[in-house]
Amino acid sequence: MQPLRADTLTGVWGSVLLPVNDDDSIDFARLGEAVDALLGSGVHGVYTNGTAGEFFTLTDAEYDRLHELVAARASAAGVPFQLGASHPSGQLSRERVRRAAALRPGAIQVVLPDWLPLGPDEAVAALRGLADAADGVPLVLYHPPYAKTQVGPDLLERLAGEVPELIGVKVPGIDVARRVAGRLAVFVAGHTLASARPDGAAGSYSNVACLSPAGAVRWWEQMRTDPSAALDLERRLREFIAGHIVPLGAADPALDKTLAAIGGWAPVGTRVRWPHRSVPAGAIPALRAVAQRLVPELLG
Repeated sequence: MQPLRADTLTGVWGSVLLPVNDDDSIDFARLGEAVDALLGSGVHGVYTNGTAGEFFTLTDAEYDRLHELVAARASAAGVPFQLGASHPSGQLSRERVRRAAALRPGAIQVVLPDWLPLGPDEAVAALRGLADAADGVPLVLYHPPYAKTQVGPDLLERLAGEVPELIGVKVPGIDVARRVAGRLAVFVAGHTLASARPDGAAGSYSNVACLSPAGAVRWWEQMRTDPSAALDLERRLREFIAGHIVPLGAADPALDKTLAAIGGWAPVGTRVRWPHRSVPAGAIPALRAVAQRLVPELLG
């Protein structure tokens, strides 16, 4: 596909979640079904290997098979796609960037190497090295709140200036990235998008799309046509997530799969890969009843 740019990277992007068998293997048949459902939902794009995609568990063979599947199906469907090449090791991430670039995605998502925190010069050198490996495919910096190297406004501005291949950033909140909005496409947590969009957020790698890809797209459109109603939905979404999802006490991939099970739009299941704890499937009916009460328009 054509490389994305900061001004064309926008909207609601859905994460490719891993259906996991009882023996901890990836069920690639169910994965294909889930990818097809995501591609048919109306999301503005799909992406792999964010935290929700459990990138930190993948072998090289699984990484390549996953990306070949997603690239082929997204290209056939005409849906933009990004491939994640993140890894705690800079060397392994750089190799994954090279392999992802061969599939010509719209962009490649990366994290900064994170076994040890990086100084500002090291962070620039890391991103520069990953960009050099990408063979002209632009980069998006995936920066979760638990990253070892915390990228504040000053460092983010420096990265945007010194690594022109960087076109976007995923941050916990818009405040970190206000200075670079416009130069970079700033993506925020999905359930905060209505309030962040007027402040410059370009879109989300969306936990709301984990719950309901089509519902997340409807909400995106509502932000334009009825901003007050969109903000009210955000308030109820925050209530649902803070009051009923976060207290489950599991890691983010398990919570995102729980949202997908509540939405019931694809056969992903709630199981996550060892050693993380999964949310029991038996918890889903009660959670679905709460979601239908608080955010029914997403689940329609």
